[in-house]
Amino acid sequence: MQRDHGYDALVAETLGQSAAATGLIAQSLKFDGAITLQLQGSDVLQMLVMQCTDDLDLRGMAVVAEGHSANNFVELVGDARCAITVDAGDRPYQGIVAIEGESLSSSLEHYFERSVQLPSHVALVANEQVAGGILLQQMPGQPVDDDDWNRLQFLLKTVSLGDFDGEAGLDLLRKLFAEDDVRVHEPRPVAFRCRCSKQKVEDVLKMLGEKESRAALDEQGELEVMCEYCGRRRRFDKVDVTRLFADNTVAGPDSVQ
Repeated sequence: MQRDHGYDALVAETLGQSAAATGLIAQSLKFDGAITLQLQGSDVLQMLVMQCTDDLDLRGMAVVAEGHSANNFVELVGDARCAITVDAGDRPYQGIVAIEGESLSSSLEHYFERSVQLPSHVALVANEQVAGGILLQQMPGQPVDDDDWNRLQFLLKTVSLGDFDGEAGLDLLRKLFAEDDVRVHEPRPVAFRCRCSKQKVEDVLKMLGEKESRAALDEQGELEVMCEYCGRRRRFDKVDVTRLFADNTVAGPDSVQ
């Protein structure tokens, strides 16, 4: 996600925390589709998008105002709003809340409380090499002792980047929840995977239109389209543009085997 972007440390940290959060939300739901977390604002961070499928394939990107920087999360997001979209088929669900508190974790807790009515504790950590987190949620319809729930919140506040070095999973759970009944499921791998393709880029050029595409081609000599998620660049010359807008051509494969 960071390749070809040059994010500074704070943006990389926020992007990593978003990746951890979106993966945690996706694996907690039983659905076929994708979860999209989006931060949209008008200050330093113009937009951040993170998407995770039910197979835990992640992709994400951030756009920062040119020439601007921030010293902390509050300065970075400014007046941004947080939107989470669950797309599981015909009727996507989206919840939108204002950014709350001094972290993405507190903003997500606010989202779960306001949009989903599901009390949650969230801990997220990230730097340019590591992204991790823990999501605790009350089971609907199950009574929860307030003192226990507050104790778990205090435990999560102790989580740091060092807890995710190496094989963090079971050791971290034993450390945090030594007094609790913990049941561990099989781990699931998370991977970066972009779903861009030559066909999708061609569809964008078709939407732009032949006149506009040829005008850009005459000005630049070739058209170059870069995917903001993976950084892959696809180039189109005059032959490609002619083929794209001809009615009697057959589309070729997106890759050569």
